[in-house]
Formats: sequence, C-alpha cells, structure tokens
Amino acid sequence: MHDHLRPVERRVLALRAAGQSLEEIGEAFKRSPDHIGRIIEWASIPRSGPAEYRKPRALENRVLSFRGDGASHSEIAGRFRKTPEFIRRVEGLAHYRRAIELLAR
Repeated sequence: MHDHLRPVERRVLALRAAGQSLEEIGEAFKRSPDHIGRIIEWASIPRSGPAEYRKPRALENRVLSFRGDGASHSEIAGRFRKTPEFIRRVEGLAHYRRAIELLAR
C-alpha cells in the first residue's frame, strides 16, 4: 500500500491512522506539529515508485577487475590516488550492484 514511501512517512501515516494527534507524533519524532502535517501532505503526492537501478560505474568495474587479477586494495588505491579503505567501499558497492543486477533478471 505505502511501499513507495520513505520509512519516516510510513511510520507517521501509521501513527496518524492509529489515532495519534500531530502533537503526539511530533514529540515522538522531535519535530513540530506543522512539520508532521507537511510530511502527511507530501506523502499523498503521487510518485513513480522507487529509484531506478544504477549500473556499476567504470571505477567499480575496474576495481573488481584488478581484484580479480589478484591486486591488493593498497595497490589499486595507488593507481587511483585513493585510500585502501575507499577502494574496499567501492568494491563492496560494486558487489552489491552486481547482486542486485542478477536478482533483477
């Protein structure tokens, strides 16, 4: 029913449907009643649904390729002038995107 909404919007609408006032919901989220009212109004605006799938970036593909060839995170980081931690994050995101791509087929 509300699958296209953000978690905060779903929770606010559920609390409102349960009969709580805007003030009570506002206290729960540490927001003003006016803000909660705007969230409820915005939730009623039609949307196209969740964001489209993004294909992996070239950097992500290159990192996966280098890792597949046996290069370490430090070696790859030197090639791209990034930190090894950044390369680990890019690799993780690339694996995630590939998994999502496989599941979408």
